[in-house]
Amino acid sequence: MHRSVKIKTILTGGALALAAPMFASADVAPLDIAAKAVEPRVIEWRRHLHANPELSNREVKTADFIAKRLQAMGLEVKTGIGITGVAALLKGGKPGRTIALRADMDALPVTEQNDLPFKSTVTTDFRGEKVGVMHACGHDAHVAILLGVAETLVKMKDSLPGQVLFVFQPAEEGPPEGERGGAQLMIEQGLFNIAKPDAMIGLHVMASLNTGVIGYKPGPLMAGSDAFSIVVTGSQTHGSRPWAGVDPITVSGQIIGGLQTIVSRQIDITHLPAVITVGAIKGGIRFNIIPDSVEMIGTVRNFDRDMRDDIVKRMQITASNIAEASGAKAEVKLRAEVSIPPVVNDAELTQRAVPLFEQLVGKDNVQQIGLQTTADDFSFFGAQVPSIYFWVGITPRDRDPAKVPFNHSPLFHLDEAGMLTGVRAMLTLTADFLAR
Repeated sequence: MHRSVKIKTILTGGALALAAPMFASADVAPLDIAAKAVEPRVIEWRRHLHANPELSNREVKTADFIAKRLQAMGLEVKTGIGITGVAALLKGGKPGRTIALRADMDALPVTEQNDLPFKSTVTTDFRGEKVGVMHACGHDAHVAILLGVAETLVKMKDSLPGQVLFVFQPAEEGPPEGERGGAQLMIEQGLFNIAKPDAMIGLHVMASLNTGVIGYKPGPLMAGSDAFSIVVTGSQTHGSRPWAGVDPITVSGQIIGGLQTIVSRQIDITHLPAVITVGAIKGGIRFNIIPDSVEMIGTVRNFDRDMRDDIVKRMQITASNIAEASGAKAEVKLRAEVSIPPVVNDAELTQRAVPLFEQLVGKDNVQQIGLQTTADDFSFFGAQVPSIYFWVGITPRDRDPAKVPFNHSPLFHLDEAGMLTGVRAMLTLTADFLAR
């Protein structure tokens, strides 16, 4: 049985005093007042970023925008970590522990279809094609939220126990082919040399939840992800004489079907789910020519590293044997630079966070969500320090979140009122952790 404890926040000059691992009530009003005060700037920052998106490892203007605002807050800023990453350390006026807060900042190769005053009209070249660029996953909101949290905490620094490391991470969506980037590279290039955190917090805005709702899950939350390519090599011939060559297009179709039986027939999905998806297939240039080769690219999602290794081995056997049966060859390769482990929430941090979430948005608006096959390289931070990652709803209350376009859609819509929930949640979790 857990007893109720009143929290005196750092806004009032006191420290958060929590005697129990969970609690039923808390005075978070001063933090809420501070969050509400910064909300107009959070919205302004988000709109600027939305209109000026940049792809992974190309977030040069975004990084400059972030760095200038952090410097204006009086923080010492480090740039160029993990290519375009930005970090700043806030040292509180009292001794204590260190917590890190992360926001990802890259956009996607998506052409926006929303009609907004700040709609993205940016275009770029991606994989040899001209594409639009859009913050179709809400990373613009993540950056704006963390800037709002930073501005608020800076104003409290004299009474703040400990330190806060603000991390603005590039390339969460995966670096371009042939490059490295993201959370792992930031760690390798000395992010935690600035200050090794005792814990880390991340969040993600989600269209599948209504505004004002927070989603959480202890333990495994988001899937591990691997990007793969399969090159099928046949023998080119005239389209009217397929018997004179080896058709890699037909073989590729058979391989795609074979890959699906790995999940549906060969692994124990009652243990944990898995997904194999072929996202693109490219081969041939003319209607009456059977090409020499076909390339497929795709992703594997899973929640267990041993299961992942088993799936990859089965993919190699399946592709190779199917190709050999037709006289072709198939080579399966994984892109090591975008191999991401699952996101796993620390049990203790999650247990402490839930009653805080309930105080912030009400018990009915805190939902335990199921396993998610989406991935996030926040997991690399979680492999270094205890961490918690949670979802923030951004679909208006008058719309069904099950029916709206999901993240990564050209029609992805973000209710800006949801960003205030993100600011409030990060502020409260930070204050709670540092004062314990």
